[in-house]
Amino acid sequence: MNTTGKKQANHSNIINKLVPITSWLPNYQKKWLRVDLIAGLAVWAMTVPQVMAYAGIAGVPPVYGLYTVPLAMILYAVFGSSRTLSVGPESAIAIISAVTISALVVADNPGEYLVLTSMLTLLVGVLYLLFGLFRLGWLANFLSKPVLQGFTQGIALIVISSQVPLIFGTETGYNSMVSSFTETLHTGFFVKSYAVIATLSGTNLVTMVLGLGGLIVLFAFKRFLPMSPYALIVVLLGILAVYFLNLASNGVSVIGPIESGMGGIKVPEISFDKIGVLLPGAFAILLLGYSVSLSVASISAETTGEKINPDQELIGLGFANIGAAFSSGFVVSGSLSRGVVIRRAGGRTQVVSIVNGVLVILTIFFALKLFFNLPFAILAAIVIQAMMGLLNFKYFQRLYKIDHGEFAFGMAALFGVLIFGILEGVALGVILSLALLIKRVSRPGKAVLGRLPKTDTYRDINTYPEAETVPGLLIFRFDGPIIFANAGYFTDEVQRLIDASEIPVREVLIPAQQINHMDSTGADYLAKLKTELYEKGIVLSFAEVKKRLQEAMERTGLDEKIGKDNFYESIEAGVRSFKQRQKML
Repeated sequence: MNTTGKKQANHSNIINKLVPITSWLPNYQKKWLRVDLIAGLAVWAMTVPQVMAYAGIAGVPPVYGLYTVPLAMILYAVFGSSRTLSVGPESAIAIISAVTISALVVADNPGEYLVLTSMLTLLVGVLYLLFGLFRLGWLANFLSKPVLQGFTQGIALIVISSQVPLIFGTETGYNSMVSSFTETLHTGFFVKSYAVIATLSGTNLVTMVLGLGGLIVLFAFKRFLPMSPYALIVVLLGILAVYFLNLASNGVSVIGPIESGMGGIKVPEISFDKIGVLLPGAFAILLLGYSVSLSVASISAETTGEKINPDQELIGLGFANIGAAFSSGFVVSGSLSRGVVIRRAGGRTQVVSIVNGVLVILTIFFALKLFFNLPFAILAAIVIQAMMGLLNFKYFQRLYKIDHGEFAFGMAALFGVLIFGILEGVALGVILSLALLIKRVSRPGKAVLGRLPKTDTYRDINTYPEAETVPGLLIFRFDGPIIFANAGYFTDEVQRLIDASEIPVREVLIPAQQINHMDSTGADYLAKLKTELYEKGIVLSFAEVKKRLQEAMERTGLDEKIGKDNFYESIEAGVRSFKQRQKML
């Protein structure tokens, strides 16, 4: 290939990485179009009622859930790396948006609420882009799965409790009681749950029958006909019931008049004095939204065999949120439920999302008047049914059996959300995840190794009691990097094991296969350990040193202090050398 051809190829590769749609759309096969169209239609049937319901969680009118979708889906299709991820409003993300905005907006000011919601969405989109451009996708790893599960399930419980008054038609009394509590109490989950129970005496029986009936039908469809557009079916049944039975006159709350057309497309207003106040919520949305989206994309990738680029996912989600902001929408992320529908329908590419976006646009222009009689109780039922799918208490039962420490962190995140609030719970979750990470780095796994009989295999003597140790030789494995956080722990453990040995230790052999990094502090501690052992007549040696660790030792001069002869290709080679030296003594 000539120079010009190489430049064109490199230019093409760069464009494909930055705009992934250019890598798969030119290779799109006609046979995929039919299944993508069917999948797009199936997801649309789920998307419309779902996003209208989630709009209520975000604190905006239901139609704004529809405004959120088209640009977000189409822009992610262009810039996202997953072929099957469906982005859009998600309940857990929507409630963080609501909590963030509610803290800034005075009561009865819906105009300012909508402005700040779009501004928050734009801020989240910009943060996603910055994180993607600076390749900070690894930050999602700071949220451990137990902590993520903890505050996700806490959020699910909060959302469910907030929707119950809509099911029973007691939202007016409930809101009044919560407002009165706010003056003297922190209205966390338990206080709000009390308000739910205390106001049940004012239940509207017609609303209750409609809401509970819708909930039962939703669960029945999910159980027996999971591939059906059950959310849309329940919405249509609710609308028909209100229309033909004149339920609105019996106190059933409905959406009411909605203007058709994409009147919400505009440049978001920006108040620079509010950015600092919105940032904590924006970071919480970014961390939770990215963790969930990347998890959903990875699950899809296991089925499709595609490769997910974490940093490109940040960019895709960034453009999706910016698109939602410009259409007066609220924050978006990847959806697990819609992803399942896409895979079951056989969807192959992001053409599914493009089709979905176009169908939502058509819904906005031509079908909004059909939702005039849509009851809020039905939307609440859709939310509750979706949230029930997030509750997984069996996960914590399994976790308790596996690791008590991780269980404690997960439960702390769960009750942090329930007691202190969502943003505080997310912050606590991040802190707990960091604490768990620091704990594991500062106290990694360790073991004294012995050889299994009639083999050259060395294993932990605590796990394999039959493993044989060599008298005078301590083989100490350390399962982590030797850095400032754990260097003292490493040397202390070596000294403790030497002191505890019944037979005097003549050599300490360190299998270094698990030691992939060493910083200057670690090198200093190892040099000090070498000196202390030498004064006691004990040799310090290493086996199976990887190139990265070897280079670090060379840079710090540690390899010369230890001695070139004290490095071995394998544990067995080190053992043979020790035995030979002992014979010569």
